[in-house]
Amino acid sequence: MTPSRRMWRLAFALGKQRMLSTRMLIMLPILLLFIPGMAWGFADPNIQLPADQLPTNGTEVMFLASIGIVFAGTMAAVLIAHDGISRDRVSGVLEVRLSQPMPRWRQGVVLMVGHWSSIALPVALLLLASMMLVGYRSGMWMPLSDALIYIVAAMLILLWYTVFALLASSIAREQGSAIAFSIGLWFLFTLLWVLFTTLLAALNGVAVGDTQDQGYLVFEGRLDLLSPNGVYHHLLETRLNGVDRGVSALGAYLAAVLWTIVPVYLFQRRLNRLVP
Repeated sequence: MTPSRRMWRLAFALGKQRMLSTRMLIMLPILLLFIPGMAWGFADPNIQLPADQLPTNGTEVMFLASIGIVFAGTMAAVLIAHDGISRDRVSGVLEVRLSQPMPRWRQGVVLMVGHWSSIALPVALLLLASMMLVGYRSGMWMPLSDALIYIVAAMLILLWYTVFALLASSIAREQGSAIAFSIGLWFLFTLLWVLFTTLLAALNGVAVGDTQDQGYLVFEGRLDLLSPNGVYHHLLETRLNGVDRGVSALGAYLAAVLWTIVPVYLFQRRLNRLVP
């Protein structure tokens, strides 16, 4: 067996193990509620929303429902991967694994792909189900190109949070610190980022009272490039008409590439220097 084939087999074996774990069974009802559940709700023809936020096509419905990925999907990724290294370090298994003839960069790929695939596959299936539900309930079907961008963007944000959790797990000495660090990052980007954006906008003299103010929207859009959730929404906005937050489609794609490369590089560098 070639080294590459062995690496991928180990990655998918780890993904299968994590996917069938008790932790995933606990997260599955939450994912069902937040992903297809929210898509079903926003597809209601009689939904009460502000006039400027009423969806007019399937892509806009799924954009509104993307909050399910931001909250439930990313939380699931963090909970799946937060002890990917710290648990083995405590039990002594990590020392045995790192002493194997497989290069550490390959072991890093196994950890990242294994944990990521365990949450990416269920979420991808739920997204496909959500698109079907939206089309069935509202009669508004997403174009294939929009659906592909939507799924790829979701897979990317899950990868980012998986790598964040693994990086935290490699730094922490015990599982408690690992989950505290991981949940802290999730809390910052998911719940505190709006407050952070508003504060910086006020300090820079940007009007924050009116969320429809173009100056505030541009400031918020550019600052969102520093947040994985913001980049995720920028990717989705490339498929929407009439959205201008000061970031071009090319800028959103480049930001997504950077958010993929930099955390992976930091995790691989940390793993190469790790002493059990």
